[in-house]
This record gives sequence, C-alpha cells and structure tokens, in this order.
Amino acid sequence: MPYGERVIPQPRCPHCRHFVYLDAVRCPHCDGELGYHLLSRQFYGVRHGQTVIDGQTWYVCSNREWDCNWLVWEDSPAGRCFSCRLTRRRPDLDDTIALDKLAKTEEAKRRLLVQLGDLGLPIVPWDVQEGGLGFDLISSLSNGQRVITGHANGIITLDLAESLDDHREALRVRLREPYRTMLGHLRHEVGHYYQNVLLPDESAWARCRELFGDERASYQDAIKRHYSVGAPEGWQSSFISEYATMHPWEDFAESFAHYLHITGTLQTAAAIGIHLDAAATNVRDIDVDPLESYRDESIQRLLSDWESMSRAFNRINRAMGFGDLYPFQLPAPVRTKLGFVHDIVTHAPLTVDEQITRALPERP
Repeated sequence: MPYGERVIPQPRCPHCRHFVYLDAVRCPHCDGELGYHLLSRQFYGVRHGQTVIDGQTWYVCSNREWDCNWLVWEDSPAGRCFSCRLTRRRPDLDDTIALDKLAKTEEAKRRLLVQLGDLGLPIVPWDVQEGGLGFDLISSLSNGQRVITGHANGIITLDLAESLDDHREALRVRLREPYRTMLGHLRHEVGHYYQNVLLPDESAWARCRELFGDERASYQDAIKRHYSVGAPEGWQSSFISEYATMHPWEDFAESFAHYLHITGTLQTAAAIGIHLDAAATNVRDIDVDPLESYRDESIQRLLSDWESMSRAFNRINRAMGFGDLYPFQLPAPVRTKLGFVHDIVTHAPLTVDEQITRALPERP
C-alpha cells in the first residue's frame, strides 16, 4: 500500500500498549519480548522465538543475538530478516568488537529501511538484481584494513569504526562538518543509489543536471580540488553543505539525505502529536501541525512546516546545552533542489512493501 494511503501505526508494546522505540527487543515497561513486523509497521509479542500474524508463523531473525528485532516469515529462504539479507559483508564472527559496532549500525539501517518503505521507495536487493541495494558493513579497526565509506553500483560501504563516538567526532571536527552520524551516512549514500533508480529517462537527467550540475564531470579531479582548496567562496548561498560543493553527485546525495532528515523528523513530530501555535513560531501567523505524509503536499508546505519545527527543536536542544538539532540553512537554490527530490520521491514507481512481498516465496 503506498505511503499516502496508510495511517502509520504508533510503535507500541502489544503486551502493555506503552510506547517503544523501533529498536526495542523487549518492552522497557513490562519486559515482554517483541518482534517488529515490517509490512504492518507493528510490534508483536514473541514466545519461544515465534509469533503468528494473520494465520502465518513468523520467527525472530537469526541475528537477534546482535539486537535485530525484525521478524522473518516461516517460508523465507533464509533465517535472516529483509534488512539483514541486504547486508552483503560483515565482520568475521571472531571479531566481537566489530560485531558490537555492527549492531548499532544495523539499527540505523533498519530505521532507514522503515523510512524508505514509508515513503514508498523501491528497493531491489543486491542478490536479486545486478546493481541492487546492498551493504558492506566492515571496520577499519579490524586487521588494519582500509575502509572507505561510499557507494558503488548499489553497494553502500560503511566503516563501523565511525560508530565510536570519539572517532566519528574527530572526523566531524577535522572535516568541518556540523553534523555526522551513522544514520546520516546511510541517508547520504542511499541518495547515490536512488539517483540512478528514480531518474527514468534523459529528460529527468537533464532537469537534474540543470539543478545539480553534470555528474559526468571527473570525480577524481573533484576530490583533489575539494580537499586541496576546499569549498568555493560564498557556497552557503547555493549548497546545503561544504561537501555538496565537491561534485554534482555529492550535491544530489546531500540534498536527498536532507530530504530524509526533514521528512523523517516531521513524521515523528506528527506521530507524537507535536503542535506549534502561531504565537510560538515567529515565522507565519498560523498554527503548525506537522504531517505524517507530505506525499500530496507541495514542497513549499513541507519546508514551511520544517522551518517552524526545526527552530523549535533547536530551542529545545539549546535548553539542554547541546548545539542545534538542525544546524543548516535552506537558501532558495537548495529549496529548489529539495523540491526536485520531493518530486521524484513522490512519483516513485514501486513501493518497498510490494518489493518485499515479491522477494518472499509464494504463500502456500
């Protein structure tokens, strides 16, 4: 079912109905064992490693010992859930330190996949089709191997060492970035994947090049230029970040990542019932009620709501002594780029739920 036709259920414990986070394996209130069913976006109670949903038996994922809480249909070709099956490479089983970091990264990946499903974006797994989506989640701290975060032909590579706060923060400061998280990496890299998936013809690519530049320009030359001389003067008037100035590919991926940041946070705000009255916004003389879906709304409505909500979130963060939750500005050219992303996302050809159903065996 497309996102725009679905009321997204609240993540609640089926035993006591308390709110639980998406990564919950057990309810923190009643200690009931939980399993997350992606197709219905609901938690189900688990006993002896299984549960029954609409007459079908579902089992816990075989990676549950690494905190995966997703369920696997009984006739699935593997004991791993849809998210874990998308992981192509992972640390060796004897590398327990790296595997511990893998658990946190897999949690961020599951959150990404839920959002992609909510937006109705298509996913073709790497083991189903050449160029399909897959993840190599490996650590540069294992055996001294060199790991470069990036995307190539559908495969997203992440360095698990970045799940270490001190390592990631040191990189953030050195690269002069206001924001750096594992979920942020995933949202950026999946933008590279969807640039190839969601632009179906030359006219779409032509429009993309008008906004972001010609992606056929030398990437290696762009890397050398960026890390030797940095972003061009006055970049803030046209780009969402310094990194976006490096190459048209990165400008698109950064814009796509921010679209996911914005829509994901607004959806969460709507789900928990946040409301801003006009007196509190200082932006416009109307109340702000974020929506769970902006599929049928204009980019202007989405960004207007975000302007008000992000200011409120920044105030909350500052009240706790943190930096701004969203430390970015959205000048007119960036808004136009986000509008392009909004257009191609809302016209995606196939929902992830349909793709997941296709990937499973036929029901008996």
